[in-house]
Amino acid sequence: MHTKSPAVVVSTILLFAGFTAPSVEADQLAPEFVLKDVAGKAYKLSDLKGKYVVLEWVNFGCPFVQKHYKSGNMPSLQEFAREKKVVWLSVCSSAPGKQGFYEGEALTNEMKQMNCVPTAYLSDPDGTVGRLYGAKATPTMFVIDPNGTIIYGGGIDDIPSTDVDDVAKARNYVKEALELALTGKKVEVSTSKAYGCSVKY
Repeated sequence: MHTKSPAVVVSTILLFAGFTAPSVEADQLAPEFVLKDVAGKAYKLSDLKGKYVVLEWVNFGCPFVQKHYKSGNMPSLQEFAREKKVVWLSVCSSAPGKQGFYEGEALTNEMKQMNCVPTAYLSDPDGTVGRLYGAKATPTMFVIDPNGTIIYGGGIDDIPSTDVDDVAKARNYVKEALELALTGKKVEVSTSKAYGCSVKY
């Protein structure tokens, strides 16, 4: 990690979930789930077969997540996915009353503030889907191919920090996986260890 002031280091340690590997791995079929978006529309993963899908575990209160949104990195990835007809599902597994749990107008306001533009923002308040996928940190990312197979799972990139300046220096595993897969090439890095805040189950 980069050198930071003592205050920043202490704050980061308190929030840092460590390097965590998801329990589902690349080359496995993505576990089935059904979750609802803010409007109550249900999204069933198997209904999305034939399309590439990105799953993003999100918590807007997490400094690591904020880094990727406030820098414009996550919104630009979501726009890139939209342009390529990739379905992007942001999943929040924060329990009610815990950091990152929003609903109704509060959620709408947070999404606007963060310029969050996924295909859908899905709520997983009991943590069932988060635990199914072994998501332990926000952000944890998965890329799923049209056959329903996971082709990437882990962190968004290779620099575990809350420093916005690191975004431009990092190797973005998610965008790289999408660009390679969409052009018929093999994904070079299919798994990594996620970093960020612990998922607030």
